[in-house]
Amino acid sequence: MTLAILCAGQGGQHRDMFALTGDAPEAAHLFAGAKALLGGRDPRDFVRSETDGALHRNRSGQILCTLQALAAAAALDDAVPSAAVIAGYSVGEVAAWGVGGLLEAAVTLDIVARRAEAMDADAHPGDGLIFVRGLSRGDVGRLCERHGAAIAIVNPGDAFVLGGGREALSAVAADARAMRARIVDLPVEVASHTQRLAGASTVFREVLRSASVAFPPVTGARILSGIDGAPVVSAEVGLDKLAAQISQTVQWANCLQGCLEAGATAFLELGPGHALSRMVAGIWPDLPARSLDDFRSLQGVRAWLARHLGDQ
Repeated sequence: MTLAILCAGQGGQHRDMFALTGDAPEAAHLFAGAKALLGGRDPRDFVRSETDGALHRNRSGQILCTLQALAAAAALDDAVPSAAVIAGYSVGEVAAWGVGGLLEAAVTLDIVARRAEAMDADAHPGDGLIFVRGLSRGDVGRLCERHGAAIAIVNPGDAFVLGGGREALSAVAADARAMRARIVDLPVEVASHTQRLAGASTVFREVLRSASVAFPPVTGARILSGIDGAPVVSAEVGLDKLAAQISQTVQWANCLQGCLEAGATAFLELGPGHALSRMVAGIWPDLPARSLDDFRSLQGVRAWLARHLGDQ
């Protein structure tokens, strides 16, 4: 049996996101590293006390989400089987490289901070993302072309994340609502995964040139690339795709299909939030899929893994 590990992107941050991982001794060094990147603010205090929107700002959000994935992987290292298949949604793809052992965890946090800085430097004021459900890929593409937006992420079940300037997104949303689509404004301040961030992809690729990558990973994990859902087959090709992902459409539906084709029999989302595990449950209701946020203790996560994966 094979476990698929899903690393979340931004949007699901909340005050209790470190409830299970915050006191795990295996993750203490990661919280210390993230504290330095957050200007000396302890991440656990940061999420509980932040009220001015910084929780969802691009740089802090990317650091926090990546920290949660890395901390969860460290705390559950004794229970997670080797040779897992790992996929990450948006910035979660960088976290997936850390969880899978391609990058050291501390390096992963630093890289994510520099990724966010490159994106912020290349972003246009007022840019953002919206979620659209209920229209076909063709209809969504035509709305984007009409109003100057772009498809940022393709999710299963006629669900899309669109990126662009706020005026363009508002126009798309108005037309989509008239077509009876569901629209949600996302708490993200950049047009991630669109050509508006092409410069950030170039800068981030230079950042990645100095990264030490352990390929193939000693864990035997299979890491999927976000822009096509294909396994990372070499360090250089994987890094090219990881940088390109900032300004290219993320094919998340393909990533989930890639997990299934790799033999996944259970899905564990490391959080924060439940969005990815709920996507899995929506398309494959017979497969067990849970998020760390569903549990009250790490022991509960371990028991669930043992029940659905058996002895690995």
